[in-house]
Order: sequence, then structure tokens, then C-alpha cells
Amino acid sequence: MTLLVLLLGVAVGALVGLLGIGGGVVLVPALVCLLRMDQHLAQGTSLLILLPPVGLGALREYWKQGQVDLRAGILCALGMLVGGYAGGSIAVPIASRHLKGLFGCFLILAAFLLLRKPEPQDRTTVATDEESARG
Repeated sequence: MTLLVLLLGVAVGALVGLLGIGGGVVLVPALVCLLRMDQHLAQGTSLLILLPPVGLGALREYWKQGQVDLRAGILCALGMLVGGYAGGSIAVPIASRHLKGLFGCFLILAAFLLLRKPEPQDRTTVATDEESARG
């Protein structure tokens, strides 16, 4: 079991760095399915796991490339601190069955929104098209 948990951490860490996702999106379902944890236990364990290393390795690489908005990151982190406390207070009394369903619905909604999001237009192409339309 120790090796399984360690490999799970490596896989989730790789996905965090590769896709920029919150590790809980992968970690919570894996803890429930692979380690047979209750939904509450999986979510609490996920928070413990993600607290220290949450994206520090990936953040370092993005920071080196100038791809981090420090102000937005700090403000959002402060908001997440308050929201996390509120969300945890709401989640704890909810039955595990309902919490698992809520988590699954969130993942389905996120997938749906990502699939239907239009591709951004290339700004240079738009400017060129506008200039050619003007003559």
C-alpha cells in the first residue's frame, strides 16, 4: 500500500505540472476508488496532501518563464483561504453519498465547460483581417 500511495503522489504531481489542475480532481477519486476511502476521508486527506507541495515544483517552472501573475495569485489564495473554511464547514455534515455525487457533478460540469469553450482567435490574424478590410 505504501508503494501505491507513493506512485499515486507521483502521478498526481505530474498531472498538476502538466495540466495545471488542482491535484484534488485526480487525487480524491483515486483515494476513493484505489484505497477505498470514504468521500469525507478522501477529501480531508487530499487537503493534507496538497497543503505543503501544492504546485511548488510546477510554480517554479512557470515563474522562470514569467507566466505567473503574482497579484492575482495572492488575492485568489486569500479568497481560497476564506472559501476553503466555508466550504469545509458546509461539506462535513453532508452525507458521504451526497458529497460524492456533488463532487462527480462538479467534474462533469467542468468537463462540459472545457469541451464547449471556443478556441481563442489569434490577435495577429484578427488585426491583419481588419487592416485588409479597410483597404
